[in-house]
Amino acid sequence: MINFHKDHATLVNVALMGFVLLSTGVAVTPALSMQDNNSPLPDMPKMTLQEQRGLNVYVSEGCIGCHTQQVRNIEMDKTWGSRPSIPSDYYYSKKRPDIWHNTPSLLGSERTGPDLTNVGVRKGSEAWQMLHLYNPRMVEKASIMPRYGWLFTEVDSTAVKPDDFVLSVPADKLEHPGHKVIATERAKDLVAYLISLKQAPLPQGVAPEDFIATPGANGKPVAAAVAGAGAAAPAVDGGAVFSSVCAACHQPDAKGLAGAFPPLAGSPVVNDKDPLKMVDIVLGGYSARPNYGPMPSQAANLNDEEIAAVINYVRSHFGNDAPPTDAATVKTQRAVIAPETASK
Repeated sequence: MINFHKDHATLVNVALMGFVLLSTGVAVTPALSMQDNNSPLPDMPKMTLQEQRGLNVYVSEGCIGCHTQQVRNIEMDKTWGSRPSIPSDYYYSKKRPDIWHNTPSLLGSERTGPDLTNVGVRKGSEAWQMLHLYNPRMVEKASIMPRYGWLFTEVDSTAVKPDDFVLSVPADKLEHPGHKVIATERAKDLVAYLISLKQAPLPQGVAPEDFIATPGANGKPVAAAVAGAGAAAPAVDGGAVFSSVCAACHQPDAKGLAGAFPPLAGSPVVNDKDPLKMVDIVLGGYSARPNYGPMPSQAANLNDEEIAAVINYVRSHFGNDAPPTDAATVKTQRAVIAPETASK
């Protein structure tokens, strides 16, 4: 009979064997199986070389310490993505180069900052991402994120090169008046990676995993209670679309950020009686405003109903008063401006 109280060597060996067996069965074998039986989603683009470099910057700067990249299947995580995350979402970022090397986990451990799973949709503006890295409180007043000023350089206006990315920093925020803030290559790579973070659609006919509804006051799931009431599916909430997609740049009060993002409150474009110009800008983007960052196209991120809803919301709020548009108008303009996104 083994006496673990006196035979310490046997005790250590048994404990070690138990650890190895449990680790193999619980972690190693499932991981190898998932790696061999995992593949990218059909419409998931491969990471470009710049995005791969940006991933390395993301890891080296410690972003994984405060940000997660995992939409769990619980109701509260609907904020971050349209569906719960699946292994295929990490196919390119977690693909091991060989048996001897591993890749760092990007899932993160806590949400000191928001989850970044779909940040390329929620905050897809390159100008916003640059300003956020340069000084987070310029675009998010309550942000606790540290500045990443070393990713940028302040130079004399005459030293700016044609291929430099110049940040739209308000004049009163510059350390040296008359200078320009330009992004380093590391900043460009990191922003390219961040904007690439978008949930790829599931193949046609494949239903995503359901979010687990939050229990209501009676202990029953809220979603089930609503469905049981026989209510029709609600229309698209333009205010919710504005908060998740537009407010980051134009600000929650639609007053914009002086020298960086134009205001929507009182804008002549927003209040134009003909909504077509605003529809075209949302679909195709806009970059003709001096001293302001360019607006990216939202054609690939929002469908016709969502674009119509958010345009109507902006044109009827923040002191604006203009006639509404509809999804049919957006669909017609999409066929001209962004035909490659017609499936939206």
